[in-house]
Amino acid sequence: MREGQAPPDGWSPKTARPVATPPALPLTGPETDAVIHLLEAMDPRPVTLVTGSSRDAPARRAAALLAGRWQERGGEVIDAVDWPEDAASWLRQARRFTRAAPDAWLVTGRLTGWVQMGRRLTVSTTWNPARTVATSGLAHDDLISGGGIGTFDGLRGAHRDGGTWEIIRTLRVDHPAPAVRAKP
Repeated sequence: MREGQAPPDGWSPKTARPVATPPALPLTGPETDAVIHLLEAMDPRPVTLVTGSSRDAPARRAAALLAGRWQERGGEVIDAVDWPEDAASWLRQARRFTRAAPDAWLVTGRLTGWVQMGRRLTVSTTWNPARTVATSGLAHDDLISGGGIGTFDGLRGAHRDGGTWEIIRTLRVDHPAPAVRAKP
């Protein structure tokens, strides 16, 4: 399903079972660097970005920090969207998240709201998870099981230690943080 097409009868962005709710943690320096690196490594490299976050204070701070870092590196943040953990459909937030047609999206926040937002994005917009980078709080097995097969295929993100992860169909593949060389 894509924008302009109706979802199947009985479909809802709400998950059939509860999604894990890991604690919200502030970004680490290595995580921040890895998020920016993942954005810069996209081909083609994005210029415009829309940030998205849940409405809790740590997520909003993380989104603002990452937006600032992106702008410092010459990028443009064209919108910042937040969403609740529970909503009737997330349709308003999903449309706003994709309306400006950015080169990439950056997401941070609570897993429950993002899983349901992602389900809405997949059936109602032109959002592309492969053009999206996320923070460590979203690197959880419930992302895939709650979202459903293909919902987050191609989504990449950073771990707190600077390692990265990506979703490939039904798997989260983790990549270790780059080795830090000791200074002589």
